[in-house]
Amino acid sequence: QVQLVESGGGLVQAGGSLRLSCAASERTFSRYAMGWFRQAPGKEREFVAAISKSGGSTYYGDSVKGRFTISRDNAKNTVYLQMNSLKPEDTADYYCAARRGVAGLGLYDYWGQGTQVTVSS
Repeated sequence: QVQLVESGGGLVQAGGSLRLSCAASERTFSRYAMGWFRQAPGKEREFVAAISKSGGSTYYGDSVKGRFTISRDNAKNTVYLQMNSLKPEDTADYYCAARRGVAGLGLYDYWGQGTQVTVSS
């Protein structure tokens, strides 16, 4: 059972930046592909980004390409989401997720509790 804990959310003005972190309890963290998703009030969950087990491959949702960067540090069992040029429409609860399969869209096996990001205009 992998436990994931997100942090780094908060309130930021449009155009600003935030970095989210997701710490995993699993010592075999490097065996898991990781993803970030978000869900705004009244909307469906949306894929944000994913990263392969080694960190060599990354994937992004169309709405965040060029503004967000996913990375991971396997020595620290942590995955990051650097969010730049934030827009009010980025406001959502952000969740990290893990799975043993390849990175990308689709189902993930483990989920964190989420961290809230609010972007003011």
